[in-house]
Formats: sequence, structure tokens, C-alpha cells
Amino acid sequence: MWQLYQFPLCPFSRKVRLLLGEKGVAYDLIRESPWQMRDEFLDLNPAGTTPVMVDEDTNATLIDSQAICEYFEETVERFPLISGTAAGRAEIRRLVAFFDQSFYGDIVAPLLHERMKKRLVERAPPDARILREAMKRANTHMDYMDYLLDHRSWMAGGTMSLADIAAAAHVSVADYLGGIDWSSHEPVKRWYAGFKSRPSFRPLLSERMEVIAPPAHYEKPDF
Repeated sequence: MWQLYQFPLCPFSRKVRLLLGEKGVAYDLIRESPWQMRDEFLDLNPAGTTPVMVDEDTNATLIDSQAICEYFEETVERFPLISGTAAGRAEIRRLVAFFDQSFYGDIVAPLLHERMKKRLVERAPPDARILREAMKRANTHMDYMDYLLDHRSWMAGGTMSLADIAAAAHVSVADYLGGIDWSSHEPVKRWYAGFKSRPSFRPLLSERMEVIAPPAHYEKPDF
């Protein structure tokens, strides 16, 4: 049985969990707070980041969300998420990188630091200026996502792909932390409402991070 080391608001762990859910791969969750820098966890992953997956039966260890996703994409035929032509697969990977790097760096990372890490670890108030800047950048990124969905059925083309899973993982964390203004992003809102209704997504929406409550609309598909 696979074990997934993660914490509830890790967007990269959510990305892996959504893929595993769509592919029907069973696993156990192991709560890991990477900021604690536990020696046992650093032995698994010296970088000290989540997610990490360990197979108890074979002692296999998988590190990094994209490496983990590619592993299961290559080894589990059900519900392919990086498929199509070479150009189509390149577009999927481009958008996954966009969400994992740009969306995360501009929006999710500062929200996590200001609204989660400062509260749980540093016992300090958030910096309102940084929060405003993250939400401003969120609108810019959401404009781009609106554009994609105005021209495509899904983020990368005509079918759901790993690009949608990466996008949903990061958007869900930003939304939990109150960083998304949905009032002017109807295409993304429709796409995300559909995603929230998928069986793979429901367990994520029901989880909570200690002492940090999401907005009232967070769990509702018809928000």
C-alpha cells in the first residue's frame, strides 16, 4: 500500500491526490508538516518538501509532485491525463509548469506564508500589503485562465488533463485562504464548480487545516 506524506493545504500534494483519485489508486495519508523538519522525514526527502510517496511493500520512494504524477501516468492505464499528440502533451506539461511555478509562486506561496505559516509557526500577523499583491496577481492569472477556457473545453484542450488537476489543486488552496475574487471570472468559476463535484475532489474539500477556516463558499459546488 502506498503512503502519501502531505498536509491539507499543500497544493502539490493535492495535485497528486486528485490524479490518484481519478486513476483509482489506493493510498494512506500520512500527515507531515514540512516546516518541522523532522529527521525521519528528511531521511526520506532531504529537500524537506511534500509530497512524498512510499510503497510499504517494495520500499519504493517517490518525491516531487510532477515525478509522482508521471510515474502513475506511466504505470496506471486508467484515465490517461497526459495524452494526445506530441504537441498536445507538450501543452499539458507547459500548463502544469505554469500552475506549479507561476501561479504557485505569485499567489499560493505568499498566501500560505502569510495566512498559514505565520499563524501556525511564527505567531505573527499577516502582512496586508503582501496579501493585496497576491490577490491582485490572482486576478491576472485568472484572466489568463478565463481566456484558455473561452477557447477550449478544458485548460489544455478538448479533454481533462493533468493541467486541469494542477490548476484545481492550486486554485483550491488559494480559495481556502481567501485569495480568489470570483466575481469577474465566470469561465473559471464554471470550470471549478464542475471540478468540485468530481468524486476525486470531495475528500479534499472536506478537510480543514487546524485553526484556519475557509470561506463559507469553499466546499459548495454551486458557490
